[in-house]
Amino acid sequence: MSVQELLRLEGIRKRFGSVEVLRGIDLSVGRGEFITLLGSSGCGKTTILRIIAGLETADSGRVFIDGQDVGALEPNKRGVNMVFQNYALFPHMNVEQNIGYSLKLRGLPRAEIKKAVTGALVLVRLSGFERRRPDELSGGQRQRVAVARAVINRPKALLLDEPLGALDLQLRRQMQIELKRLQKQLGITFIYITHDQEEALTMSDRIAVIRNGVFEQIGSAADIYKRPKTGFVAKFVGGANVLTGRALVNEGRHPVFEHPAGRAEFEYSPGEGDEGIRSGGEIHLAVREEHLIISPAGNGAKGLAALVTGKSFAGGLLRVTARLKTPSVLSPITEEAAGSPALSPVQQRADGGPVNGGDGFSNAGLSGDAGEGEEVSSSSQGIDAPVEIGDEVLVNWHASNAIIVDRQ
Repeated sequence: MSVQELLRLEGIRKRFGSVEVLRGIDLSVGRGEFITLLGSSGCGKTTILRIIAGLETADSGRVFIDGQDVGALEPNKRGVNMVFQNYALFPHMNVEQNIGYSLKLRGLPRAEIKKAVTGALVLVRLSGFERRRPDELSGGQRQRVAVARAVINRPKALLLDEPLGALDLQLRRQMQIELKRLQKQLGITFIYITHDQEEALTMSDRIAVIRNGVFEQIGSAADIYKRPKTGFVAKFVGGANVLTGRALVNEGRHPVFEHPAGRAEFEYSPGEGDEGIRSGGEIHLAVREEHLIISPAGNGAKGLAALVTGKSFAGGLLRVTARLKTPSVLSPITEEAAGSPALSPVQQRADGGPVNGGDGFSNAGLSGDAGEGEEVSSSSQGIDAPVEIGDEVLVNWHASNAIIVDRQ
């Protein structure tokens, strides 16, 4: 069942002075959808929200709401409301007056305003707080008042600019649940911006990851986490190790990822329109921290050679970091090194030349400085691991947990 489109952005560009903040933004948002624009500070996400609201004007491109081009409409004519990080409550008004202010401006009868405010307070679970002023409320309560004030007019979409940024961690997590409950109950489209990946993964129907004024990837939380398209998305959402190396392909078995520090296997299933990978071609592999296996060297173990550089424990997770070792010449490609029948000693590169000199050894050099002293991280449940700082270890993963991404 397709979702009816409520909002569409086409080719939005915006420049502030010499800096191009948005570089051709295209986005379609469904009616009743909770979509999050996720990115680091300065990537352009707040500018997108302000252009939708009519608080900024795009240099080029168009904004459609309910099929209407709203570029020439004033903010109060667009049918969207905005919730800011600082909530922007009137300090001299109590809760009831703050929530009902827009209805008062519209000239609605006092009894109708009272009824609407009462309903909004029930919705955000603040009944009995009508007479309190903003300075008598907690951060979470002020946030709820701001949301109630924004939804009392039943807008087509609610635009939320990092509304939980000022709250402590425990309250922020509580309010994530509250906001999602409100959105489902109201059926209003929420367009939410944050730099916090946990917020995005917890609340969103879809996530749009933005970097330097363009979208890197748009998809469900599961798609973004399990199938990142770029190294940036893999690292920014959920934390991943992204390594550059060569693919060594042999029919009838997993391909091998060759890195200056060693070799490990990965799985590969070409998608629609995918040209595939060629033996000797450069690839980027992303491996989530929880999927990275760091084990003591020796005992016939396979993987990438590394040295443990750190161990830390936080929130039920043990994090181990290790720096990959980069010898000038790798070991021969053998059954022991690759973990399965030996590859042909001469593999073909993408340009038709051999990956190695035909003597079973591969050249360590890759494009740029790929693999030079890279640090990787592993996270797991528990409070200890069988390795210590300074230990020589091997880094590996299950083949199915390595994801090919487009670039670093």
